[in-house]
Amino acid sequence: MTDTPPPFEPTEPAAAETGWRVRILDLSGGAEEGIVEDIGGFLDVAHANAFARAYVRDSIERCRVAGAAPREVLQAWMSFGEDAEILDAGDDGWRSANELDDFTAHAATPMERDWRTIDPRRMVEDDEDETPE
Repeated sequence: MTDTPPPFEPTEPAAAETGWRVRILDLSGGAEEGIVEDIGGFLDVAHANAFARAYVRDSIERCRVAGAAPREVLQAWMSFGEDAEILDAGDDGWRSANELDDFTAHAATPMERDWRTIDPRRMVEDDEDETPE
């Protein structure tokens, strides 16, 4: 018998090969099967969750009109907005249904809806930012 530990095997298949993925869903029914796009490259499930949450928060705010009641905001979002889900995250993945009441009742701050700053498609490697000496 040896004391060597077994080789590491990732238990999270989505993260093992391509990183976590977030699926954007068109609630208006305009996209095939409701899928707008799958976004990959998230560093971990927390990064994917934060992106999905901010993306949905922004979508809800784009559907909000001045003076609308929370129920009206929800109806507008469900008719014209976009939802997000974390693929293969199971119970660790963020779900919009858990926060819709709060999101529709309270307008988001600019920071709460800024998904662009954490979008992995916009992230660059540190060495790409360095200038040659």
